[in-house]
Amino acid sequence: MIDVKGVSVFPEALDAAEQAALVDKLRGVAQVAPLFAPETRFGKKMSVRMTSAGSCGWVSDRRGYRYEPTHPSGQDWPGIPDLLLEIWRAVVPEARPPDTALVNFYGDGAKMGMHQDRDEADFTQPVVSISLGDEALFRVGGTERGGKTESCWLRSGDVVVIGGAARLAYHGIDRVKHGSSMLLPQGGRINVTMRVVT
Repeated sequence: MIDVKGVSVFPEALDAAEQAALVDKLRGVAQVAPLFAPETRFGKKMSVRMTSAGSCGWVSDRRGYRYEPTHPSGQDWPGIPDLLLEIWRAVVPEARPPDTALVNFYGDGAKMGMHQDRDEADFTQPVVSISLGDEALFRVGGTERGGKTESCWLRSGDVVVIGGAARLAYHGIDRVKHGSSMLLPQGGRINVTMRVVT
């Protein structure tokens, strides 16, 4: 385990077969609830595309950031795949079951600015993040915007737990090393984050 400003990184937590099986399950999620490009409250399109599984999913538009019970198309979100729930139970056995699994796809040039995960009701519950595909430079700061940050490269199969005193730490993805993994035939990175929402 690697500690990055209180955030726990578990390198190579998933082997190659587990990664491939999880990608297959996530393709099934995207068939039911297709990837979409959310926009910020200011009307700017995000560079990642996303979808969700579970009883609710995270959405963003001019009305703000929030969880909704249905995909923007009106379709119910599919259930969280059992493989994801097994990972959750393995790394945070004391936590309540997750309500949602957000699936972010980073194509060439996509990134994620520094932000807090604070749209959930109970910050005592952790966020579990899984990296699949291309390597990404993960940056973590403190619980206040600005100040010193630390970075590390996340590789395919790594699992991250954001919890405890670091639950509201600012974090983001500065860049993705396109083509650094063979997991996804056309390159790119998938990031799955499971959260307890209610």
